[in-house]
Amino acid sequence: MPNSMCVESAKGIAAVWFASKNMYLLGRELSSYWKMEASESDFNLKVVLVSFKQCLTEDEEVLLDHYINSWKGLVRFLNSLGTIFSFISKDVASKLQTMEQLRSGPQREHYTSLQSMVAYEVGNKLVDLDRRSRYPDSGCRTVLRLHRALRWLQLFLESLRTSPEDARTAVLCTDSYNASLAAYHPWIVRRAVTVAFCTLPTRKVFLEVMNVGSPEQAIEMLGEALPFIEHVYDVSQKLYADNSLLDLP
Repeated sequence: MPNSMCVESAKGIAAVWFASKNMYLLGRELSSYWKMEASESDFNLKVVLVSFKQCLTEDEEVLLDHYINSWKGLVRFLNSLGTIFSFISKDVASKLQTMEQLRSGPQREHYTSLQSMVAYEVGNKLVDLDRRSRYPDSGCRTVLRLHRALRWLQLFLESLRTSPEDARTAVLCTDSYNASLAAYHPWIVRRAVTVAFCTLPTRKVFLEVMNVGSPEQAIEMLGEALPFIEHVYDVSQKLYADNSLLDLP
């Protein structure tokens, strides 16, 4: 196993261990980065999900500033559930910081949208296509990791919406993980993650944390708002597929 994969595996295992043992850590570690002004009681998942609608222009370009801000809201939602999702949240936080640096850097005009970023990095050969070497923090690679995580969250929220009241969230989350992120994690991390999912709160708790009213209202909200995430995902997926970027190392 390559050294880089060993390091990533170790980080994944450590993240899951801390998630199951110390349920307060993620909020403390990320608080300095997010600097959220509103209180947790002001959080509303519908606002976050609908914000993805603002990511797309009329020409279906994905605006990176809106994409980054929408992801911050999703991390806040995950953070409100404790650190069980820290194996995703910590990585997302790191990726968002990388994207904000690119957005404020000397080449920021090329990082206005996902389309302009891909055109710039691919056109100037700033992407590691075969193996991770010269450009480990390229925008294309960084957003791809966010893109994959978005798919997992979309599938999980959709399963919460369509599942019966007595559905086990551990099963729902594991199925969503296996259909998305699991393919990109080594076996030992996949195993640790699925074990950690067994400590997830009930479906009712998830729906209540969305802070949009009753469980019935939360389910209705998901039906209205999740298509916005799906649309952004589909546009991004096509862009990456058209440029042969879906399997970046």
